[in-house]
Amino acid sequence: MDSARLQTHKPDFPSLLERYFCEYLLKQRNASPETISSYRDTFRLFLQFSEQRFRKAPASLTLADLDAPQILAFLDTLESQRHNSVRSRNLRLAALRSFLRYAALQDPAALASITRVLAIPVKRFDRGVVSYLSRDEVMALLSAPDHSTWSGRRDGMMLATMYNTGARVSEITKLNVDDLQFGPTTTLRIRGKGRKERVIPLWKSTRRQLREWIGQIRTTPGYPLFPSRRGERLTRAGVRSRLDAALAVTRQTCATLRHRQVSPHQVRHSTAMHLLQSGVDIPLRQ
Repeated sequence: MDSARLQTHKPDFPSLLERYFCEYLLKQRNASPETISSYRDTFRLFLQFSEQRFRKAPASLTLADLDAPQILAFLDTLESQRHNSVRSRNLRLAALRSFLRYAALQDPAALASITRVLAIPVKRFDRGVVSYLSRDEVMALLSAPDHSTWSGRRDGMMLATMYNTGARVSEITKLNVDDLQFGPTTTLRIRGKGRKERVIPLWKSTRRQLREWIGQIRTTPGYPLFPSRRGERLTRAGVRSRLDAALAVTRQTCATLRHRQVSPHQVRHSTAMHLLQSGVDIPLRQ
């Protein structure tokens, strides 16, 4: 009788996954939208993989199907077929581990199988040296957008703000007009990882450009500081495409950038290196 009762109340995989996202991540952990989005994408990929490889529809999956061999096969597919980096592979593994730790508390009978998945190690990888731009290269990049157009002025202002603040792309896309505070010292409030906020003082040149820019967009609280033409928030891919467009123009006049790829992270790294070269203590600035 007891065994039958336990079997009746054994949680099924679809219900566990729904409760994990809707109750655990959202209500109990208050996870950030970025974390939830990343974990959601992990399970979307895993469910697609399971259906294609094992002919199992998502609704028919059980916790037993999330065993170590299947998880390892999924991770190998990410690298071999989707050409994901080792860093991305490890992030997907972290999402699956998080769910299975939650599932172990809801279904102790699956603990043995879950423990074997939790024992899968993260994969080591070589960390390359992040290059940075010289001051002349940065200045050439910032002057590349066509300031005679609205989009060009936005791109130039956005790149100048990225360089001034050393902000990540995700932080730039979250900026609102009310995050900018003019005063004796003009500052910009930035929301970083883990909901951490920091207030960055702006240089005079950035302050002057932003004061001109703010007059060309809506100033309603919550409105993006760097919107698209339709007034929507730029995506990470959108910021990257605008950087690439500026880089294409810069290559015509800056020989040292002609054969180099430049990422938003390199702009951020350039900020840190230039501050260090100027004698600024970076840890004290964060």
